[in-house]
Amino acid sequence: MKIISKFFLTFFLFVSLGAFAQQSAEKPKLIVGIIVDQMRQEYLYRFSDRYSEGGFKRLMKEGFMMKNGHYNYIPTYTGPGHASVYTGTTPATHGIIANNWYSKSLKRSVYCAEDTTVYNIGGTPRAGQISPRNLLSTTITDELRLANNKRSKVVGIAIKDRGASMPAGHLGDAYWFDSESGEFMTSSYYGDKLPNWVQKFNEQKQVQKYLQMTWEPLFPANTYVNSIDDDNNFEQPFIGKDAPVFPYDLSKLNENNGGAGMISSTPFGNSLTLDFAYAAIEGEKLGKAEETDFLAVSFSSPDYIGHRFGPSSMELEDNYLRLDREMEKFLNFLDKEYGKGNYLIFLSADHGVAEIATHMESENIFAGNVNVGYIRSQLMGYSNYVYGEGDWIENVSNDQVFLNHKLIQEKEIDLDDMQEDLANFLLRFRGIKEVYTAHTMRSTEFGSGRAKLLQMGYNHKSSGDLLLILEPGWLTGGPRGTSHGTGYTYDTHVPILFYGWNVPAGSSTRYATITDIAPTLSMLLNIRLPNGATGQPIHEIFE
Repeated sequence: MKIISKFFLTFFLFVSLGAFAQQSAEKPKLIVGIIVDQMRQEYLYRFSDRYSEGGFKRLMKEGFMMKNGHYNYIPTYTGPGHASVYTGTTPATHGIIANNWYSKSLKRSVYCAEDTTVYNIGGTPRAGQISPRNLLSTTITDELRLANNKRSKVVGIAIKDRGASMPAGHLGDAYWFDSESGEFMTSSYYGDKLPNWVQKFNEQKQVQKYLQMTWEPLFPANTYVNSIDDDNNFEQPFIGKDAPVFPYDLSKLNENNGGAGMISSTPFGNSLTLDFAYAAIEGEKLGKAEETDFLAVSFSSPDYIGHRFGPSSMELEDNYLRLDREMEKFLNFLDKEYGKGNYLIFLSADHGVAEIATHMESENIFAGNVNVGYIRSQLMGYSNYVYGEGDWIENVSNDQVFLNHKLIQEKEIDLDDMQEDLANFLLRFRGIKEVYTAHTMRSTEFGSGRAKLLQMGYNHKSSGDLLLILEPGWLTGGPRGTSHGTGYTYDTHVPILFYGWNVPAGSSTRYATITDIAPTLSMLLNIRLPNGATGQPIHEIFE
């Protein structure tokens, strides 16, 4: 009896210690950062009745979710979003204040990932002048490589170049989709030729295969009860279709809708992105060496679909049902490749999205579209009337106004007074809720509210003289389709999910921000924080 008891005790200790060793592995083999472009937190629940058990539901049940996760700055765009997640700070620090912004020194618009000193590697020249040089702070991926003398590999992948280059940081490799050639490419910032595995992937011409398909609902159309009617006046049809309705025969539509680039506006863009991710894992042998590697994947297609069809559309719902199934396949692949518990995932989004304004108006909800061109012309007319003839307004973009500082100095006008005067003038227009001046952003520290969000997105060198906040539900677009960029919850409330290595199952409703993601990874990996990080680690994961 004692011998049997001793045997079972030894066996129990052996199994327990083995399980403990597996749970307490020194470091994960692979980290996978997933950004779903334009994903609201609510999508995890709204469509969950038809999600598989192994996709989003698995991440929610077995991972740790901050249910009240938000962006903590304005503006909520793709470039700043990816930069902020990976640097752990806001545009005030990392410098990516928009996708495009007016450069005061160059007197022209600059692109967030623009780099005129580099050229295309693969793809086409127009799509090749890309690098992370405009990003002013390090990323968590940079810090991972610096922690072990760059033995870790980092690969960033997306259809959008900014969705690949910002997460890859200054020290990783980035690959994005060229809509003209239909191939994945990079730039000379990252090397002088495409790796063999990228060349082989491009030779397979996957995009052409997808563009021969028809996008139809995954389920019977009448079962999409979480969406408005498929045929409506709020969504933007593809060229060649009279209405924004299923089915979409891509073989007939792609020629007039961007050619190979049309795949971006379909769920097959997600499939193509994951196809390339699988190829990267195999080609780079990610997670197969001694050090932890990092794969940053951004799904760009939900943003293209969301802009065109809106968050209440059948198309958007179908996209997430399909993405959920892709996620299930991906998680099963990672289990097989590395073993469950040996990889670490985080999932978030770069921003949310507003409802289509005309749809909200039809439901008697206060919403609308601001005519930016009209407001600019009125602002110019007022400036000429009060301050004399002159080109007082240099640029209006991203809900910001840039004044002509040289002219203001020449006329010996007080800049702060002029900013305040024009701010008050802009408040006359319907749809504009608040206007803040650059002087106020620099001289006042805001502790809460939309002013604080603006301040966290305000960069002293790059931002404008006047910063506008629209009313809730108001946009600067046309009657069809929608956008994002505000500090309201429909744009800020996004998933923050951790899953896998050393992550307990659970959730919290505590307010958290996307700038907490990178510090959490730093603490999990015991590496240095990104050098501009202002977020805090999510302490619930460590308790």
